Order: sequence, then C-alpha cells, then structure tokens
Amino acid sequence: MGLNVRKIKLLALILISLTMVLWFNLRSSTPSIPTVASSPPKTIRYFERTLPQSIAHILLIPANSRFLVTPELSQKVATVEEFAQKHRAVAILNAGFFDPANQKSTSYVVLQGKLVADPKENERLVNNPNLKPYLSQIFNRAEFRRYSCGQTISYSIALHSQLPPAGCQLVDAIGAGPRLLPELTSVKEGFVDNSNKRDALGSNQPNARTAVGITRDGSVILVMVAQKPSAPANSGISLPALADFMKTLGADQAMNLDGGSSSSLYYKGKTFYGKVDLEGNPIKRPVKSVLLVQEN
Repeated sequence: MGLNVRKIKLLALILISLTMVLWFNLRSSTPSIPTVASSPPKTIRYFERTLPQSIAHILLIPANSRFLVTPELSQKVATVEEFAQKHRAVAILNAGFFDPANQKSTSYVVLQGKLVADPKENERLVNNPNLKPYLSQIFNRAEFRRYSCGQTISYSIALHSQLPPAGCQLVDAIGAGPRLLPELTSVKEGFVDNSNKRDALGSNQPNARTAVGITRDGSVILVMVAQKPSAPANSGISLPALADFMKTLGADQAMNLDGGSSSSLYYKGKTFYGKVDLEGNPIKRPVKSVLLVQEN
C-alpha cells in the first residue's frame, strides 16, 4: 500500500514538471510586443533674450503642432488681454498698422478667405497728400499668410500682390512690413525714401519692435522687443538689427509688425509691453489687429 502511494506521488511530480516545462516553452515562443514610448506633444516654447539695448520676448510655435497662428481684427481697438479673453487664445501678438484717429486698419486683413480690412477704404490714408506718392507701395506691402495646401497647413510671408503657390489656397493674411528676411525691403515697400529723406518707421533708431518669422521647417517665431525701463530714450532695436536677430533665432522668412507703443505680447495670462514712457513705465496701447495662437 505504502509503495503505491509513493508511486502516485512520483507520477504527480513528473506530470507537474512536464507541465511547467511545456508552459515555459510556449511562453518563450510567443513573440513579445515591444512597448513604444509616446513622444511628448509639441508645445509652445517661451524664452527671453537680453540684448545690448533691449529685452526680447520670444514664442516658438513648432511646425505640425496642435497650435495655429491666425490673424484677428477688432471692430474697435482693444488691448491684447481683451483679444485673449474674447478668443481664449494661448498667446497674442499685436500685428497690423492702423490709424489711432479713426481706428481703421491701414493694413490688409484676410480671415477665412474673406477680406475684412482694406486700407484703400481708409480715407485718412488715401487722402493724405504726403502719402500719395507712396500709395502703390503701401497697398503692396508684406503679409504674414496661412495657406491650405490640400491636407497641409503652411505659413509664408509675401507681398500683397503675390499669388498663392500652386495647389494652395489663401486662408488668412495680415499685412504690415517691411519684410526683414531674406532681405530688408524698407525702400521697396515705401517705408524709406532716401531721396526725400523719408523714414516712416525710424528704421535705424532703437525702438520697441514686433516681428513674426518662419523657420525652414515651418515653425513660427513671434518676437516682441521691449525697451529697457532704465533707458527709455535710447533703448530698443533698429530694423536692421531686428532682421539680424530674427536670423539668429532660425528664421528664414521674417517681417516687421506694428511697433512702438503698439508693441505687446500676451502669453498664458501675462502681458509684456514694449514701449516705456520717460519714467520707465510701460505704455499700454490698444491695437486694431493681432496674431492669435490657439489650439487647433
């Protein structure tokens, strides 16, 4: 009887051992599924640069991210904070030129394929005798554009008269100027007339400035260069220096936006102003048009 019990226990141990070996072999032969770490989502990067006569506030919006950069126009002038509250934007940068006296745009603005601001309809602009020699240039200044090219969204900087690339449709545009990169076009766009000693933007003088750039990979760079409160009379940046600075940030294309007292950048609840008064206090000037950064 005792012998039979020992045989049964031995057989049981053998069966258990065989089962474990079979299970291990089966598991080893099953191909494992590798774990793929998901890449972090592309997001906006904010940083500052201290320049010799100014402080630059910079936003980098990566290409093919969930963020779109689009122009927006207000019926009445508004601060960048008011634009942000209305449109729930992550970031806002002042953009096109306007006439503070009548609050009308002096820049073209296109939204969703529709022209919503036409400088030719601004009577104070077209009837200004001092500007008549330059109107053809004023009406063909640089624009920051958003194209729809099939399933792809792309950004570009082009003169107003320039047609979209083949296969692309113009969605949005905001005019300003002059173009900074690949070359500074102040004379071509009528901001500078050397023969008549005209320089509408004080191109070579330091001032608060605003600019937009596009990198080779299609990322968008928004820049607001602020004066230093400790040196309100002689701080800021000139347009040639701004062009050079945009190049150091990786921009292949860039254009100047409305500057001076209009210079303002909003990002995540905080606003930076570019122009300061003689006491070094920031000047908060409402503007007519902006560039919005929103989640798509």
